[in-house]
Amino acid sequence: MARTQGSHSDITGPRIREAALGLFARHGYAAVSMRQIAGEVGVQAGALYNYTPDKQSLLFRLMQDHMQELLAAYEELEPQADALGALRQFVGFHIRFHMQRPDEVFIAYMELRNLTPENFAEIEKLRRRYEDALQSILLAGQKDGLFSVQDAKIATLAVIAMLNGVMTWYRAGGRLSLDEVEQIYWDMVRKAVAA
Repeated sequence: MARTQGSHSDITGPRIREAALGLFARHGYAAVSMRQIAGEVGVQAGALYNYTPDKQSLLFRLMQDHMQELLAAYEELEPQADALGALRQFVGFHIRFHMQRPDEVFIAYMELRNLTPENFAEIEKLRRRYEDALQSILLAGQKDGLFSVQDAKIATLAVIAMLNGVMTWYRAGGRLSLDEVEQIYWDMVRKAVAA
């Protein structure tokens, strides 16, 4: 397909993804049209199809990019000496990584229902890799006598859900600093899994 004259794929493609991200987060995937995305970018609706086959592909790409960035950043962390240190690191990493990406987090959790079954399966694989990292920490801590969890999978999902809550209410300049919030959440997570 020919590109619109005067457009630059390295500029327009990212602008389309950025516009879609903002619109999906504000209005929901189902309520946003390709025409609205095009209007936000300042191109004709038909020009979008030079960059993405359809709205579903755009949603999938946003979620996939987010999960791949999350996994890559997590895998770059320094390995910890024990499960307690690894859990502390996970809590801080999760809060700080996601605080910088509130729209991505919202879409990653709220728009899963709008993925096709094939796309859902791909995103679910990536999510499972991240969840497995935390579950492995909990199981290792349990083996070492540091943690006591009745069901490691449920504990994993509960911890992630609790950490995701920070993104819904925390505002910079509020009563607590992000460091203080992170410490409070670490205390809650530690006590929730302590042996």
